[in-house]
Amino acid sequence: MDEILQFVENLARCGHRPQCHNPYRNPDLADNLFQYLLAVKIFNSQPVLLVGEALGYKGGRLTGIPFSCGDMYSRFNHPLLLELKSKLILTTRESENTATMVWEYLTEKQQTPLFWNAFPFHPYQVRRPKTNRAPTAKEIQQGSRYLQQLADIFQPTTIAGIGRKGQLAAQKAFPSHAIQRIRHPSFGGKREFISGMDDLFQL
Repeated sequence: MDEILQFVENLARCGHRPQCHNPYRNPDLADNLFQYLLAVKIFNSQPVLLVGEALGYKGGRLTGIPFSCGDMYSRFNHPLLLELKSKLILTTRESENTATMVWEYLTEKQQTPLFWNAFPFHPYQVRRPKTNRAPTAKEIQQGSRYLQQLADIFQPTTIAGIGRKGQLAAQKAFPSHAIQRIRHPSFGGKREFISGMDDLFQL
């Protein structure tokens, strides 16, 4: 628990930058992340680590939790979500397509991986905070230390990337691991995403 708390506190100390929002400056969202990481640790002491790209403006920017959105806590009966539902502070309940497709799959298959991103904050386009942009190479490099710290805490036996940038970031952070790439579910990738996840969990 102390390691997780320290991890979240380190994230919260980072300031906002141009075209980059740190939701963990908000104590409620920092606590949401703490509750999520703690719950994952309780459910699965060595979860599969799935690495995406960055937080989105309709998802993690509002919840503080990677690959999540506000409305999924009332839509899906996954045990982890049911455990978290009363512990999170969510001021808005947006729907986000990627989070919805991911948790639809996880609820059906009853799997509980650990989600993180190559860059742990929300990168957006100039003067347009309600947009998403791909993190830069420098931002991904900065995010690598958080990815490594999280792996030190959870000791995952398997690490995979969701999308090309997630895979490449994970490969740079963990050069001795073979990092599987899973197709991102957005833009028509849902079927390949499901197939990749089934292979990952050997279902």
